[in-house]
Order: sequence, then C-alpha cells, then structure tokens
Amino acid sequence: MSAVPAVPAPVARVVLAGVGETALDVAAHERAVASVHAGAVVTFAGVVRDHDGGRSVAALTYEAHPDADRIIREIAARVAARSGEVRVAVTHRVGDLAIGDVALVAAVSSAHRAQAFAACGDLVEEVKASLPVWKRQVFTDGTHEWVGAL
Repeated sequence: MSAVPAVPAPVARVVLAGVGETALDVAAHERAVASVHAGAVVTFAGVVRDHDGGRSVAALTYEAHPDADRIIREIAARVAARSGEVRVAVTHRVGDLAIGDVALVAAVSSAHRAQAFAACGDLVEEVKASLPVWKRQVFTDGTHEWVGAL
C-alpha cells in the first residue's frame, strides 16, 4: 500500500490589497481569500456611521497620500508574513462616502479560526495606525473636522 502524498498548505500571501475610489464589496474579498485549505474566513467591514463623538455626521471624504496604495500592500504583506499560513485581502476606499458606505474591508483565511481572527484584527489595527489616509467629517450642523491629519 502506498502512502498518499499530503497536499502542501498554502504559504502566507496577499491576494488583494489596494486603495481606490471604487465601492467596496465584502463578498469579493471573502472570495479572494477562499481556499480549500481554509477552515476559517474572517472579514471586517468598516462602515461609515452617522455619528462621531456625540455629533451627527452627514458625510465624509477620505483622502490618501500618493504612496497609500504601496503602503497598504506592504502592511498586508507584513501581517501575512507574521501570521503564518494565511491569505489576506484588504482595501481602503477614498473619495466622498455616504452614511452606510464601506470604507475599509479586510478578509483573512486560514486553516483555523483563532489564526484568522488574530490576523484580521492585526491587519485592521495596522491599517488604521499606519496607512496615510485622512478623513474629513462633515457634521449635520455644517461644521467639519479632519481625523487622522497631522
């Protein structure tokens, strides 16, 4: 009787990463990380809400540094490399967004749920901390503020 060769598990990799003005599709990110090796797919959708700090938000605009697309790919690669055998997809939207629009999608797949949850959380936190994207919030009273701007 001969042994059946094991199917090698996928290596850490980024399957989708970018910054752009196109509306984001959470399901497309899930499909991008899907794999027969994955027993877990974790997603995060950052959705524009109608309030911040006790104030009503009417709309917002995200602006990005010209290097943001390269930087988000680097962030995704770092998270994937330190997270083991995962597949990563992450996209941040820029431009004018309305209440309910998706501003950030992150999806991670892995063989096990704990690894996928940890990597997805790590990915979102690093994007929020390191990606040069700034948010201009417009409040319902007509005032506005920049969030994340230096």
